[in-house]
Amino acid sequence: MKSILTLKNILLTIIIIIVDLGVYIFLGFMLMNYEDFYEESEGPYWSLESMTLTEKVTYICFNGWIILNLLAIGFILYRISKYLINKRKKKTGYNNA
Repeated sequence: MKSILTLKNILLTIIIIIVDLGVYIFLGFMLMNYEDFYEESEGPYWSLESMTLTEKVTYICFNGWIILNLLAIGFILYRISKYLINKRKKKTGYNNA
């Protein structure tokens, strides 16, 4: 069975996490523009009607990035559980899958 903890996999994981955090930080800074220049006369706080086009795109991208991260975490958990089940089946000799 191949080892999961290779140097290549560890470095790739670290790079993915750094890029992910970078996107969160970038989108967070972009959303700070909305917080700094919000006016009550334009509509309720955090409503799309009170945002400019750039703020709307940033807001939607931020929420999309959260959904993408949740899907990625779900996929990783699925792969880990599949790996552990296959490992246990090989250890016990049970191959009726």
